[in-house]
Amino acid sequence: MRGSGMVGHTAQARSTVLVTGLSVFGLVGGLIGLSVLGAVGQEQDTGDRGFATTLDAGKIPSGFAPWIERAGQLCPEVGAPLVAAQIEAESGWNPDAVSPAQAQGLSQFIPGTWATWGVDAAGKDGSDRPDGVADPFTPGDAIMTQARYDCWLAGKVKDTAGRGDVTRLMLAAYNAGPGAVEQYGGVPPYPETQAYVVRIISAMARYTGADEERPGESGGAFGDRVVAAARKWLGTPYAWGGGGPEGPSLGFAQGGGTVGFDCSSLVQYALYRGSGGKVLAPRVSQLQVLAGTSVTREEIRPGDVIGFALHGSFDHIGIYIGGGQFIHAPKTGDVVKISELDDPYYAGKPQRIRRFG
Repeated sequence: MRGSGMVGHTAQARSTVLVTGLSVFGLVGGLIGLSVLGAVGQEQDTGDRGFATTLDAGKIPSGFAPWIERAGQLCPEVGAPLVAAQIEAESGWNPDAVSPAQAQGLSQFIPGTWATWGVDAAGKDGSDRPDGVADPFTPGDAIMTQARYDCWLAGKVKDTAGRGDVTRLMLAAYNAGPGAVEQYGGVPPYPETQAYVVRIISAMARYTGADEERPGESGGAFGDRVVAAARKWLGTPYAWGGGGPEGPSLGFAQGGGTVGFDCSSLVQYALYRGSGGKVLAPRVSQLQVLAGTSVTREEIRPGDVIGFALHGSFDHIGIYIGGGQFIHAPKTGDVVKISELDDPYYAGKPQRIRRFG
């Protein structure tokens, strides 16, 4: 990793997103060329998302699962799926990994940080008995040290939690150092750190046996998952042209320099994740309101998609969450948030409601 405040090597998370539909990105009807976006992310939301804590041990390389389960019990902020996703990002499950910055082992601690935090939890022979040496190349030692340090970081960043939930800030601090999180009052504007946080939050789902995110109120299994997927990114910045099925990404034009979602990419993401990758909606709102099945306002239920013709075309879109509310990415300078359908700004505009599952 970069700098003395880092724990391990630089975690790069550059994945490409294939954009479908017309060669436009639309929140306000602007037309620009197709683009492939690198998935880096910065989250700024306002509370605990209740991330999953149940580990699917079958997804863990042999011998590591008991240690990850144990590490996931050290503090409420650090569940076992998070520990597993973090190891994947840090070392790719290689206990002998050494980075160019000399970060070492599964959890990629630099020697100075290890000297302070290293835990002797296991034997080099794979036993669960301490052997008198805290060794970053011993998986049990590395995993328990990682969780111990994560828990300490979670405590350090709690005072900054107004600019992001504790889990994301803790991950940012692990990557960039707690001083950087304090300096910027949230996830630092370092592309590698933003990518690191998004990569781990996204990877957590692979290490859980089921989607444990909170459901919607009565949308059925599919609708509840769509709502939960969108809620996960409450507080994420609006970025025109940013976002896609894999999560938030760097916008361009008026979204240039901002990592996040625009209205249609948030909808595309939530449908894709809520369906387990089976529903890939068009990228733009004008096409999303033509896809799926039309339903009336009286039939609307959580997980349905609702489009608004704000400026002559259906140039804004969101997801109904129940109780007369919808979640959406409104405009440049705003964040993913929940609004009321009876807000006069939206209530008086033509609307279309579509169901995708």
